[in-house]
Amino acid sequence: MGKMIKAAYSFMLYFAFLFIIAEAESISPKPHALDSFNLSLIQTVGSCSYQVIISTSCSSPKYTRDQISLAFGDAYGNQIYAPRLDDPSTKTFERCSSDSFQISGPCAYQICYVYLYRTGPDGWKPETVKIYGYNSYPVTFDYNIFIPRDIWYGFNLCQSASSAHVGRVQGWFMCVFLLVVVAVIF
Repeated sequence: MGKMIKAAYSFMLYFAFLFIIAEAESISPKPHALDSFNLSLIQTVGSCSYQVIISTSCSSPKYTRDQISLAFGDAYGNQIYAPRLDDPSTKTFERCSSDSFQISGPCAYQICYVYLYRTGPDGWKPETVKIYGYNSYPVTFDYNIFIPRDIWYGFNLCQSASSAHVGRVQGWFMCVFLLVVVAVIF
């Protein structure tokens, strides 16, 4: 009888473990349009340097004459704005290429949102936007979608960043807990 109970516990723990692992997988958010974006909130206090690397998709037009702007920031209201990153004379944002920009702005903590703004007739499809900052871990935002015209388009992970981290910690804690329970049973 004892072996059957242990086997039943093992079976239940195995499926609970699989469920927790499946739930712990990261969710890849999709970019979205920003309803409103107030550029007057951009701060001019402090001066930090950021490296931004934007990779253009191989399914983007060969080149674009569109005007491309960028805004990013942290959960504390520190916003960095870079108008007109485009420069057709230097072949910026050509298909299958990466462009690097040094951008100065207010000092921010962990970067958790980024928005791109495109205006013009050609269209443009970024693949990724990578941001490196002094007070921030490097962060990559996966676009791989054509940016709509005349609207801020991107990601805001500021609210979900802390809850996603807590979910991962709880998931791993549960895995360790289940492993300890199995070890105690056997």
